[in-house]
Amino acid sequence: MNIPLVAWRNGAGLVLAGLLLAGCNAPKPLYQWESYQPQVYQYFNGQSKEEQVLALERDLEKIKAKNGAVPPGYHAQLGLLYSGLGKDDQMAQQFLTEKALFPESAAYMDFLLSNARQGAKP
Repeated sequence: MNIPLVAWRNGAGLVLAGLLLAGCNAPKPLYQWESYQPQVYQYFNGQSKEEQVLALERDLEKIKAKNGAVPPGYHAQLGLLYSGLGKDDQMAQQFLTEKALFPESAAYMDFLLSNARQGAKP
């Protein structure tokens, strides 16, 4: 099969241009995780709740500044930390925020809120 050199160059040029453009336009991540995952790990290893709250609050400000989205569970984790520090109003606000952002978490957030109202710590 004889393809004229000009046609091959044009076709190869288009393919190369398409690959370059596709590489430059990488999709933006759905969620901005910041240090959320290491904070959850530290939570389960009994690290300082105060330090974890500070880290998550700091990261939340960074995410908001980037106009990003927090991942599922972020506000719930912050609520659990507030609960452990005896900050029940802040805990409830975080659980309600989690419920509003991720409706699929409603049953669990309602369960945690109900337990908190009855005096049981989540």
